[in-house]
Amino acid sequence: MTLFGIKNCDTVKKARKWTEANGLNIPFHDFRVDGLTKEQLESWVETLGWEPLFNKRSTSFRNLSDEEKSDIDQAKAIELMLTHPTLIKRPVLATDGKALVGFKEAEYKAWFNL
Repeated sequence: MTLFGIKNCDTVKKARKWTEANGLNIPFHDFRVDGLTKEQLESWVETLGWEPLFNKRSTSFRNLSDEEKSDIDQAKAIELMLTHPTLIKRPVLATDGKALVGFKEAEYKAWFNL
C-alpha cells in the first residue's frame, strides 16, 4: 500500500497526519518528485475511472490551453495527468487493484476498518 500525492498539498498533509495518528505506517510517494508511470495511472483509471482522478478545479487545469481543455476523454486525460501531475486529484491511496482518491476521514476509517 502506498499513499501517492504531492508533499506540500494540504489534503495530502491531512491524510498523512491522519494515517500517522492512527499508527499506520504507509509509504509516501511524491509523484512530482518521484515520478509516476503511465501503468500506475492507468491502473488507477481502471479502478476509479478517469473523472474522479482528473482535477478540473485545479490551478493547473485553469492554466491549460483551450485546446488542451477541450474534448477530454480518458486517453487525453491520462496524457495530461502524466504531463501535469498536479492535475491528479490527491492523495491517491493504492494497493493491489484497489484505490481511493482524496481524503475524507470516514472513507479512510472504512478503508482501514477503524
